[in-house]
Amino acid sequence: MNAVAPKISFVSLGCPKALVDSERIITSLRSEGYELSKSHAGADLVIVNTCGFLDSAKAESLEAIGAAMSENGKVIVTGCMGAEPEQIRDAFPNVLAITGPQAYESVVSAVHQAVPPRHDPFVDLVPDHGIKLTPRHYAYLKISEGCNNRCSFCIIPKLRGDLVSRPIGEVLREAEKLVKAGVKELLVISQDTSAYGLDIKYAPSMWQDREVRTRFFELARELGQMGIWVRMHYVYPYPHVDEVIPLMQEGLILPYLDIPFQHASPNVLKAMKRPAHQDRTLDRLRKWREICPDLAIRSTFIVGFPGETEEDVQFLIDWLKEAKLERVGCFKYEPVKGAPANDLGLALVPEEEKEARWHRFMKAQAEISTRIVKNRVGKRISVIIDEAGPTVAKGRSKWDAPEIDGNVYVASRRPLRAGDIVTVKIERADAYDLHGVAV
Repeated sequence: MNAVAPKISFVSLGCPKALVDSERIITSLRSEGYELSKSHAGADLVIVNTCGFLDSAKAESLEAIGAAMSENGKVIVTGCMGAEPEQIRDAFPNVLAITGPQAYESVVSAVHQAVPPRHDPFVDLVPDHGIKLTPRHYAYLKISEGCNNRCSFCIIPKLRGDLVSRPIGEVLREAEKLVKAGVKELLVISQDTSAYGLDIKYAPSMWQDREVRTRFFELARELGQMGIWVRMHYVYPYPHVDEVIPLMQEGLILPYLDIPFQHASPNVLKAMKRPAHQDRTLDRLRKWREICPDLAIRSTFIVGFPGETEEDVQFLIDWLKEAKLERVGCFKYEPVKGAPANDLGLALVPEEEKEARWHRFMKAQAEISTRIVKNRVGKRISVIIDEAGPTVAKGRSKWDAPEIDGNVYVASRRPLRAGDIVTVKIERADAYDLHGVAV
């Protein structure tokens, strides 16, 4: 009789890139016969994949480690916060092991030491596409690790290293496996998606019966042939991004770009050391929309960066009104330990002023978003269903990424399942969401 399979409880914090790391670790462990536990208390071991980007994220990570220690006691820590382990060791000297981000082998090795595997190859089958932590119908496709940019507010290169692109053949084979497993939407992620292949001089790689260059445009073109939704995230507006817009107009990839602008004022952007020339961004947005009128742009911004003046904030809000971005998030600046922004010698913005600027920004953007969303009323659009419901299902349009953008609530006489892509007539809209009927 076989011994009971060891159980692992897993906590995954942070961004989609960290989620992909968690999926790889879990896939590796499941292939060796480990099972996942729903609670720390019943597990042989807990793994906490941490986020270390902001102080608030570090606090959340430390809280998760603390909970795992008190409920279980056998804990392995990995992820971005593991790149600088002193803070974890000071707070929790008895954790079993600490590894940095992308250290899959180190995590698995630490698990082996603490709880040896009991593998039965006839029972412990892992699907060809690996274990996914997202719903079955969409998946994140990570194309590279690390980043070559040196933005003054960011410590990602310190935590995750410089850009390392995956060969395009390997990425496309993973995408093909996901599609065969039933994935209907791929969300392409990395720290800097449009820099893909720069580190390996866009080296060609074999895909099917031909060579394809490891480059942003070729990646978009090839993924666009797979008959699914393809969504591009974390795209810096380098000049060659222009090449991808016609693929959106042709319907090969979704008319959606996630571009982290962070600010619009030249003074603040210079202090942030942001890559890509942003002085002509409004002109480029206009040209992109001429080519692909359906294009939606999502972005994130930071208010309250050191040295930001009232003039800078007004410049940003005026820019926002002209840019008319469809989906926008905004953060109040948080100093990050080890980030160059701490040493710029610029005047700090008081917390109450950051709060006031954030509210001004969000009010301006809410007015823009509401106008854009209301323009969808009366139109028929494609919607991917995320959650079934007795009479109303919840889904997303091609202009909405999961968990960060809006939703479409779909009334239907026929049952709709997660992963269905349906045509919906939009009947009404609120500030961010749409409501309609399946036709």
